[in-house]
Amino acid sequence: MMVAREIVLKCGGLPSQILQRSKLLSEKDVTYEEWSSVLNQDQIQIWSETLKTIDADIPLYLRGCLSYFGLFPFEFGVPVRRLVALWVAEERVHHGEDQEPPEQVAEHYLRKLIDQNLVQVSKRKRNGKVKTCRLPYALRQLWWTKANDSIFLKSQSTSTDSNVEPKKSIIRWVTDHLNTDHIWYNHIHRDSTRNISDSLRTYYRDVRSFLSFDTREGSKPGKEVGYFMKGCISGNCFLLLRVLDLERVYKPKLPKSISRLLQLRYLGLRWTYLESLPPFISRLLKLQTLDLKHTYIHTLPHSIWEMDLRHLFLSETFHSRFPPQQKDHFSRIRFLLPQLRDNFLHDLQTLWGLFVDEETPVKNSLDRLVNITKLGLACQQMSLQEDMMIDQLKAVADWIAKLEHLQSLRLKSRDEQGKPWMLHLKSFQNNVDLTDMYLLGILSSSSILSQFPLSLIELTLSHSKLMEDPLQILEAFPNLRTLCLHADSYIGQTMVCKSKSFPQLHVLKFWKLEQLEEWKIEPGALPCLRQLEIRSCPRLQMLPDGLKHVNTLLELKLTNMPTEINAEAHNIPPNCQVVPTNFQ
Repeated sequence: MMVAREIVLKCGGLPSQILQRSKLLSEKDVTYEEWSSVLNQDQIQIWSETLKTIDADIPLYLRGCLSYFGLFPFEFGVPVRRLVALWVAEERVHHGEDQEPPEQVAEHYLRKLIDQNLVQVSKRKRNGKVKTCRLPYALRQLWWTKANDSIFLKSQSTSTDSNVEPKKSIIRWVTDHLNTDHIWYNHIHRDSTRNISDSLRTYYRDVRSFLSFDTREGSKPGKEVGYFMKGCISGNCFLLLRVLDLERVYKPKLPKSISRLLQLRYLGLRWTYLESLPPFISRLLKLQTLDLKHTYIHTLPHSIWEMDLRHLFLSETFHSRFPPQQKDHFSRIRFLLPQLRDNFLHDLQTLWGLFVDEETPVKNSLDRLVNITKLGLACQQMSLQEDMMIDQLKAVADWIAKLEHLQSLRLKSRDEQGKPWMLHLKSFQNNVDLTDMYLLGILSSSSILSQFPLSLIELTLSHSKLMEDPLQILEAFPNLRTLCLHADSYIGQTMVCKSKSFPQLHVLKFWKLEQLEEWKIEPGALPCLRQLEIRSCPRLQMLPDGLKHVNTLLELKLTNMPTEINAEAHNIPPNCQVVPTNFQ
């Protein structure tokens, strides 16, 4: 095992090098001297050969996408949602041959890079999709040690050398890693009372992307990035900026002059804890991605309707509301003027974290956005006018039914006290691409489950108050890989997994099913189950005897369960690890 690990390390995680060295080792005698002669070859030189192969064999458009990984910190797992939006913002991808959205093309590019072992998957989602990724170790190492010479930077005419003369350097990307070797370190983290000299401003005239990874605590990072932005823009720099990504920079002081960045496509403010969105944001009409998740921002400008947004992430926790469309003096004759029709936000694909109450403009407004692929709504009654909120929930259901491209849905319903409330759902007949669904709220009947789309891969139910066994309704869903039944999603006493049920299920979770007393598993059920978690089900005092036949099970988590629960070896599959915690 140690030899295998050393081989992988020496090869920098590059599968082509692992195969090549393994072949060389197979031709040598199994002695320390012979194998050392192979393993101790100059790894930097060998890795560089791989770069030359990439330069020769990989198309230019893929090399351009691959180079973007160099902007992130060395050990950073790059979120796919972030990477795809950044590629699109910098126009590294375009519409596909069949007019596919650029985001789909970007995901196709990423799959190609993964399939060619040039990008590693760091983490997957429960539905199997890639969540984070990064370069193999060798490519990351070469990027950082030979940034000026690597094939990635040659095509960009870019430099990060602190000794380069300003007039001979063109900087396209500024990425603040708090690295003192970068030319911009002193410019960003300088004494804020000093101005940037005219000679240094020439560095930033052609910058297309500014990403900061300054995650230090306190107000200093936010102030420093604000002063830097203000100084650059006042010197007519950053005016070509397409990407401004300040994710996890604590409360950045955004200067008013950002309104001059009319080419900006991506504004990332996730985890910045900003309390308000500056009014000058209304001038950034070319924004494609606005990420306000995990901020305290709850009010959006009316100009949001006029933007070219494709992805809008809001902060559900702090009641991020959508403003109503403002009426203009053309509204009465708009139907006569095609160029003035209401087609704003037509290309919006992601709307996540939106708070919906009685005043939210759903009917004849938000429900016109029919190209959405990812929708996350938190609906809550905020007044005593129950009928108005019921009408809103019905309007939301009608809207969802129209979303033919919907892939991911997160829908919550609460009453005025914040307690789970009724959910209105209609036919999912048009949602043929829906794969991930999270529902929090009371369902009218268990029969609605049978109308869920068969395309579902991941399903979570919470506070559904189902009277009938959901396992017997969902058992034949052919693609379901993850099923989570959370608090009071089922209020019956018995559940049954019949033979041959759940043919693709990998993950099954029962949380806080307080009425559940018995669970039966028939032979042949759950043929692919790998992970099972049972949490806070106080009346379930025995594991099903049929569990021992689920030979694919690798992990059983028991949390806050009665001490009487039977988790003996004879009742557990042979390769399964039991993780008990907090027995009651």
